[in-house]
Amino acid sequence: MKVAYILFDGITLLDFIGIYDPLCRLQSQHHLPGFSWDLCAITPTIKDSFGLEMTVDFVTPDLSEYDMIIVPGGFGTRSLQHDQAFLQWLATAKAVPKKVSICSGALLLGAAGFLKGHRATTHFNEYDTLAPYCREVVRERVVDDGAVITAGAVASSLDLGLYLCLQLAGEQATETIRKSMDYHT
Repeated sequence: MKVAYILFDGITLLDFIGIYDPLCRLQSQHHLPGFSWDLCAITPTIKDSFGLEMTVDFVTPDLSEYDMIIVPGGFGTRSLQHDQAFLQWLATAKAVPKKVSICSGALLLGAAGFLKGHRATTHFNEYDTLAPYCREVVRERVVDDGAVITAGAVASSLDLGLYLCLQLAGEQATETIRKSMDYHT
């Protein structure tokens, strides 16, 4: 399985790191051989809302090559949901089997057309913004609607990461990962 993390200026890094950490443990703890990921963006580096800079692996790769895309949130989503160049790139993920978002990353999935007919959630301050993009806004921490899985505000990224571990590697692997993170449910 190969994952593309979609990064951008104005990202909330905990949205990204919260899901990245448990999923990385699928590989580092040998629960899911062949699990890999790339950090992808429309620029070679991105900065979070506080100026922390990160280098990405690939600039605007064809996202159709991945099994899953993960779109974190952050203040950058507010302008990117109207950025045609960004949305055209994100739309290359149309055939990707799983589309995942954290927080306001759902706005980007929605603006790209991926939430049509789906139930979804986002940051609680963005429920009204999300509504036109999806069938139903659900006020839950994690919403799995088949091909689309969305999570609420920033801290839900850890829950979503463990939820995906459960889906990908099963209960025993997920419990091992949870304990190694000292994450209490």
